[in-house]
Amino acid sequence: MNILKDILYRVSMEAVTGNTSVAVNNIQFDSRKVELNDVFVAIRGTLSDGHKFIEQAVNKGALAVICEELPKDIVNGVTYVQVNDSQRALAYMAANFYDNPSEKLKLVGVTGTNGKTTIATLLYQLFTKAGFKVGLLSTVKVMVGDKSFDAVRTTPDSLTINSYLHQMNDEGVEFCFMEVSSHGIAQHRTSALEFKGGIFTNLSHDHLDYHKDFAEYRDVKKRFFDELPASAFALTNVDDKNGLVMLQNTKAVKYTYALKSYADYKAQILENQLTGLLLKVNGQELWTKLIGNFNAYNVLAIYATAELLGLETLETLKIISELDSVSGRFQYLISDKEKITAIVDYAHTPDALKNVLETINSIRTRNEKLITVLGCGGDRDKTKRPKMGHIASALSTDVIFTSDNPRTEDPDKIIEEIEAGVEPQNFKKTNAVTNRKQAIKTACQMAAKNDIILIAGKGHETYQEINGERFDFDDLKIVAEFLKQLEK
Repeated sequence: MNILKDILYRVSMEAVTGNTSVAVNNIQFDSRKVELNDVFVAIRGTLSDGHKFIEQAVNKGALAVICEELPKDIVNGVTYVQVNDSQRALAYMAANFYDNPSEKLKLVGVTGTNGKTTIATLLYQLFTKAGFKVGLLSTVKVMVGDKSFDAVRTTPDSLTINSYLHQMNDEGVEFCFMEVSSHGIAQHRTSALEFKGGIFTNLSHDHLDYHKDFAEYRDVKKRFFDELPASAFALTNVDDKNGLVMLQNTKAVKYTYALKSYADYKAQILENQLTGLLLKVNGQELWTKLIGNFNAYNVLAIYATAELLGLETLETLKIISELDSVSGRFQYLISDKEKITAIVDYAHTPDALKNVLETINSIRTRNEKLITVLGCGGDRDKTKRPKMGHIASALSTDVIFTSDNPRTEDPDKIIEEIEAGVEPQNFKKTNAVTNRKQAIKTACQMAAKNDIILIAGKGHETYQEINGERFDFDDLKIVAEFLKQLEK
């Protein structure tokens, strides 16, 4: 039985009206889900304000309301708790409701612009192969031991996070690896969690539709490290100019990793091929199936984290060499007859796209064409679109601009904004095919023997979102079908 005053432990309260010694059924922040004896938390969101639905929640049986502003009409028998920040209050309430599950396992958060999914997922694979029960909270999926659940967003809401962590406790999970997004940090979804460690990957242009500017985006990421306890470790990429910024105010024990700079964990690329990387990590040679410089950083972060969590070095090296690439992250296939290589990657930021294209260019002999299929998501940061167009057209032989997830925007307008970044000398390289399926087909038709096709932006996603509807769409399946048809 959950008592309201116990759930409110560590919540900063400004005023209380009513009784806090009442038994609570559940916590809700969506008034439509409220049932008898639930607590309703009124949150000011980007699209709607939960304070407008307090009356509706009370009418549906809420026995308590948590809000930043008390309503004019106070209903007798209902407890009202005024707080300074409802999102932060929800984070602590959710943790208390589920008996603070993050304290009962070793939780490691991964934050940064690129690499979060790869690092979190490969750490899940590594520790699972090492014989531990492991949890994963990622963009691609949620894992509770060997049970898989669909992921809705990069960092779920506080209630969902704590619910999954509680399930992990029940299943005997020892380690959990979690992607931590800037949205999740800004909205306090991770505030009440106890982390054993934090990993910073890199910082580049993204989410400036949500954050006012790059400085705010950087400072939100930094806040995650500011809140780490002294018992945790903070591992940062010092080759990134913001790497040491993350550690400025952290109480955690500081560690660094790098390819170019002096660091606690240092790697050198010995071989870079389409079949994988040969690295020297702190004096030890390591082969991985992952490809490209950016994955050398990911592998180094995984190696460092495994060591910091107590895994034996030789076992870690052996398991890393067995790990497969993550869904939609530099996934590739090669056609049977013409040996056309098709690569699907989630690269949806300028920096990620540049990394992938530079990796392909460092591997190819330049006798083959590099054909890039690229779009940008609608209702998201518009300022990155011309940058993506500039990078794609500068680093590819041919480019087809197409639709990504247009959401409520006109896909043709999005393509125009991408094209605005193409320099005059690259105009002839580009083409626009709005229908994404047709764009992939066109790329396959353009490809000759040994050519390379990169389909960027959607990666692991198996849908296309248009005007609020999701339609089945899998880049890897579609390109495989077209290449097969062309070789008949």
